[in-house]
Order: sequence, then C-alpha cells, then structure tokens
Amino acid sequence: MQLATYLNDHLSGSTAALELLEHLEKAHADLVPFLKALRHDIEFDRKELESLIARLGARQSASRQAVAWVAEKFARLKMTVDDLSGGRLKLLESLEAVAIGIHGKGALWRALKFVPAASGPDYDLLARRADEQRERLEPVRLDAARRAFEG
Repeated sequence: MQLATYLNDHLSGSTAALELLEHLEKAHADLVPFLKALRHDIEFDRKELESLIARLGARQSASRQAVAWVAEKFARLKMTVDDLSGGRLKLLESLEAVAIGIHGKGALWRALKFVPAASGPDYDLLARRADEQRERLEPVRLDAARRAFEG
C-alpha cells in the first residue's frame, strides 16, 4: 500500500527529528526550554501519525525507523566533522534539518486532506500546528546563522 509507505517515510522523519532535538538539548543548555517544547509538539504530531497508520490497518516499518535512526547519527557526525567553530555551524545545520522536517510534516497534513482513505484527523489544524512550529523555530535558526558566521 503506497499510502502506508508514505506515512512510514514521514514517521521515520519524525524519528530523526526527535533524535536530533534530544541531542541539541544536551549540547545547548541555553535552548533547552525551546527545544523541549518543540520536541513535545513533534511527539504529539507523531502520535497522530501513528494513530492514522493503525486506523488504516498498516504497520509501522521497523526497517525505516532503523534507517532514520542511523541516518540521524551519520548526519550529526558529518556536521561535527564540518564544524570548526565550536558547534555554531552544527547548531545551524541541525535547526535547518528540523525546519525542513517540519515543513515536510505540514506538506504531509495538507496532502492527506485530499486522500479519502486517510479521513479522520483535522488536517487543517495539524497543518497550522506545523506552520506555528516553523514560525517559532525561524528566529532561533536565524540567530544561529548570525552566530555561526559572525567574525
């Protein structure tokens, strides 16, 4: 079922985002309240997605979850190797990865609104939540960009 594949791809993306946010919380004490709130919101949205997968009678893909977990580790390693500024570039790239994921989540909810088999959740509300998360993240991302490239 192609819909199950699509949903599992997005579920895997949430796995990577949550792992990345958890790591950022450990590395950036000054951002912990913001990052925890964002992680909480993403966990809530992930539960919506898990519920939808279950309602459709589909299974969560353990292999996709494992690949997402490993991919996040490799991405973090790449960012660490590339960052000679003491974590500033890594923070920026990490926040951008999360922002891209949130954008993708919003696109998911907007697309599912037009899929009769996936009816049920309030996709307009979920899309607005994604937009709000992205708006909250943007000033933090821009501040990270300023700090990454100053001086």
